[in-house]
Amino acid sequence: MRTWGPLTAVCLGTFMLLLDVTIVVVALPDMARALHASLSDLQWVVDGYALALAALLLGIGAAADILGRRRVHVVGVVLFAAASLLCGLASGPGTLVAARALQGVGAAAMFATTLPLLGSVYQGRQRSAALGVWGAVSGGAAAVGPVLGGVLTEGPGWRWIFFVNLPVSVLSVWLTLRAVPESRGPRGMRIDWAGTVMFAGFAGGTTYAVVRAGEDGWTSSVTLGAFALAALALVCFVLVERRAAHPLLDPSLLRKPAFVGVMAGALAFNGVAFGVTPYLSIWMQTLLGMSPVRGGLTLLPLTVAAMVVAVLVGRLLHGVPARLTIGGGLLLIGSGSFCQAVLDAGSGWTALVPGLVLVGVGTGFVSPTVAGAALASVPPERAGMAGGAVNTVRQLGYALGVAVFGTVVTSRMRDTLPQDAAHTLAGGGAGALRGSFSEHALRTAFASGLDTALVVAGVAGMLAGAVVLVLVRSPRPAVTQPAPGALKETAARQG
Repeated sequence: MRTWGPLTAVCLGTFMLLLDVTIVVVALPDMARALHASLSDLQWVVDGYALALAALLLGIGAAADILGRRRVHVVGVVLFAAASLLCGLASGPGTLVAARALQGVGAAAMFATTLPLLGSVYQGRQRSAALGVWGAVSGGAAAVGPVLGGVLTEGPGWRWIFFVNLPVSVLSVWLTLRAVPESRGPRGMRIDWAGTVMFAGFAGGTTYAVVRAGEDGWTSSVTLGAFALAALALVCFVLVERRAAHPLLDPSLLRKPAFVGVMAGALAFNGVAFGVTPYLSIWMQTLLGMSPVRGGLTLLPLTVAAMVVAVLVGRLLHGVPARLTIGGGLLLIGSGSFCQAVLDAGSGWTALVPGLVLVGVGTGFVSPTVAGAALASVPPERAGMAGGAVNTVRQLGYALGVAVFGTVVTSRMRDTLPQDAAHTLAGGGAGALRGSFSEHALRTAFASGLDTALVVAGVAGMLAGAVVLVLVRSPRPAVTQPAPGALKETAARQG
């Protein structure tokens, strides 16, 4: 128990919270039919969770240093379990979105305390082994999510993708209280609540504006107003951080080109690689007639390629500069997105396979090196801040990617079908439209929307790759894990 207990407890929580990022993807069509949800509702089912996780990660990490990391972790697991129960019992899309956001709050408390708890328990070789296991579990959660979601959705029903969290949460709490000692950060630290609120306002306002653009257009008063409020929140965040004694993010780091390049790459990475995936799942199940299990299995070319390449990168490319692994990986992800943008009314899922493999290879280059590159781009005393920031922008990138690509799909479909029809089709209601539109018209509309979104993703991936190649020129090589000397500081901020 002394050796494996803390690691098992932490990995259970990590597996759950990362699993819930992807497990909902293949269940979206069933959710839409059961709850009469529109495309924007489905966007918020995904984004409500990712946004809460991204917006609160740094703030809750700082609070845990003061209140106690184990205590905050346990509270997070309990909150996550309660929210999972509410998700499974949801009777409408609004209730489900609110419960998903609450899930994200609990996940932020769990994720923010994961590495700090491991760092307080394990030292030396045990620490390296623990981090290796934790990294494997993190990667496995992303790979298992769509397949497990398909099995549960096709079997007992989509609500069980949330109910399954309950027994795992009970086990995680029991193990954490029994095996993990309490730990805190350095004395004298303060929680930057103002910075946390301003960053949450910026992230939420920007995502809301993009989603509303899909409903009302980019020039509507609601969309422009939301963008304006998000911009104001960002300005206030920078001003607050410049004056805070213990800022979430030191603005001086933004004057370092390498740090800016890594953050830009991390932001684009999750959005470009995975932001179109929910809409591909809707297309495959709604128009191609695939089951949830088959829909989940079609994503295996991406996840398997990513895991294989990540292992090889960790073993063979340890000394390769970060600008090449991250920048080159983003270029591959962009190329993979372009390769998928070949869909038409007669396309099947196999048309996606070459592009999915390319995206997976690029993911295998970026994922294991981006955190180490962030640490290498800043002074050692800011390693924890950089590590927390890179995890935050990755989750924010995913939320923004889902919002942007959903809006692009809807806008393109609107050119072929009336707006209401486009939303009904995207939400899983193709059967209700077949009396008004031919099968060919429905397939053409959705395929056109997906192609446009994939082209936008490809352009974003290429631009992000170019930015990384230009800005990230640190003389130190990228590393795949935080250096042992930096882990204690990393633990204070990073989730």
